[in-house]
Amino acid sequence: MKKAFAWLAAHAVPYNFMDYGQVGVSVERLADWSRRVGWQCLLNTRGTTWRRLTMEERSNIDEHKALKLMAAQPSLIRRPVIDTGSALLIGFEPLHYAAHFVTGNA
Repeated sequence: MKKAFAWLAAHAVPYNFMDYGQVGVSVERLADWSRRVGWQCLLNTRGTTWRRLTMEERSNIDEHKALKLMAAQPSLIRRPVIDTGSALLIGFEPLHYAAHFVTGNA
């Protein structure tokens, strides 16, 4: 997150920060994001929250189950999520940010 914030600031890209770890994310919003980028892209399977899930929770993951888990435990969502309306950027990838923001595609 710090790298994304720094990149956005360095390139004078305005943004509104929503801490979905604190305020949560609705299943509806997650479903919209899933339609746009796929639930597999959203689900953070590398973090400690994923590792703390039971084997039953981690097994047979499909979109419905993944969205419910992410809504219940927002730390399972990869960060950052940047929703520009026209694009949804997941994770911090400087080249993707540059391609989207610097060329004026926002």
